[in-house]
Amino acid sequence: MTALLFTNARVFDGVSGDCAEGMNVLVADGLIREMGTLSIDAPGARRLDVGGRTLMPGLIDAHVHAFASDIVLQAADAMGEAYRTGHAVRMLGHALQCGFTSVRDVGGGNYGLYRAASDGFFPAPRFFYSGKILSMTGGHGDFRHPEQVPHYQALCNCSGIGFNCMAVLADGVDEVIKAAREELRQGAHCIKIMGSGGVTSPTDPIWMNQYTEKEVRAIVAECEARRTYVTAHCHPTSAVRRSIEFGVRCIEHGTLIDADTAALVAERGAYVVPTLITLKALLDMSRQPGFAAQTRDKVDEVWRQAVQGLDLMRTAGVKVVFGSDLLGETYTRQCEEFTLRREVFTPLEILRQATSVAADMMMLDGRLGCVAPGAYADLIVVDGDPLRDISLLAANGANLRVIMRAGELVKNEL
Repeated sequence: MTALLFTNARVFDGVSGDCAEGMNVLVADGLIREMGTLSIDAPGARRLDVGGRTLMPGLIDAHVHAFASDIVLQAADAMGEAYRTGHAVRMLGHALQCGFTSVRDVGGGNYGLYRAASDGFFPAPRFFYSGKILSMTGGHGDFRHPEQVPHYQALCNCSGIGFNCMAVLADGVDEVIKAAREELRQGAHCIKIMGSGGVTSPTDPIWMNQYTEKEVRAIVAECEARRTYVTAHCHPTSAVRRSIEFGVRCIEHGTLIDADTAALVAERGAYVVPTLITLKALLDMSRQPGFAAQTRDKVDEVWRQAVQGLDLMRTAGVKVVFGSDLLGETYTRQCEEFTLRREVFTPLEILRQATSVAADMMMLDGRLGCVAPGAYADLIVVDGDPLRDISLLAANGANLRVIMRAGELVKNEL
């Protein structure tokens, strides 16, 4: 791979708002090798004059579902793996063109998709995945409607544990340990559990806490043995609190959080990945004829408190991470998350959420989400100053002059 030298760049390193100007950054073999204001000796390197534009880490979306090909997950499950894979290819390609050089799939992503993306079968961000979500029977990962009878024999992966394209249904300490071990065996970078009810599941109310303390702690112990972590889907504050107390590292959504629980999350050094744009997308779709009434009621409930929850997290000093959680055709709205967050956060805070804080949460600090020697050469060049105007990143990549993933130029308009 030919070395590449960026010159005359204004560098946002993923953390500091004081962006150094006139910087040179040398990339070789997929890594950032050297940087500074002094001339870099790099014979044979290709040179790109950034022209004073902002060079920064590639963006990280820490909550995606690549195989969620339909807003109705039961429909996605029924369409088959080939259809879901087709959706994943277009969704991940769109994310990369928007400047997301890494995504974390927290429900459904698998080793096959990871290898296909890593081996360059199609344009895609770095792909991290949690495998199938662990859900209790009747929990947020159980797609069955009340009138459906159990059909574990038809969906059996040995020992009678049921599953679908997004989740595995496991109950009791022995089952959840086995399920966690199976996902980790298949290369999962972390494990996700359903800690509360959700919007799109048909039988569990939002306020319902899911999994017992013994079950959660058993899953946490398995992940710690693998030197990784557990993340939990939680909307109500009770689910957030108990998950953190049981050793969970990260909370997905946290929409209904209160001030005391936000303070606990901050005190424990845990992370939250809010996902406002999927709520907004569901809210917009809920007015259409045929939209499930129970889902519409749930969306209304959580949307009313979503922005207030962000404000409580900011006040408490919670480590907030960027995520979108879009399903089906709504994947094209990924970048709108930036503009929704600016109601509460400054552009610098949002940029950190989509770079260095996300990398820290994923246990990849120093390698991902930063511009520093030894880090992955995942970089974007923004035409304008995103620290002043975060909407520059909300235009589906239109304001990006360069997108680099693993040292390779995906887009170059310099």
